[in-house]
Amino acid sequence: MAIMSLLAATPEMSFTELKQTLNMTDGNLTTHIKTLQQAGYVGVTKSVLKNRPLTTCSLTPAGQDAFKNYVELLDQIVRQTKPQI
Repeated sequence: MAIMSLLAATPEMSFTELKQTLNMTDGNLTTHIKTLQQAGYVGVTKSVLKNRPLTTCSLTPAGQDAFKNYVELLDQIVRQTKPQI
């Protein structure tokens, strides 16, 4: 959920930014991004910037909806478990 949370707060992030922010290895992050991409939650764009490859990730509309539903579910759980005053 960390990747989804970051991408929900930012229109897009580079692979390097995600890797550094989450303190993940290339392989681990690649695996998670592929899983989210296959689920239709994350879009990946490959380009070149200053003659270097640049991979950026962003939430798809389905990813935005899924993250919103997840946050709403967590909010509902918290409200149900709070002691009534």
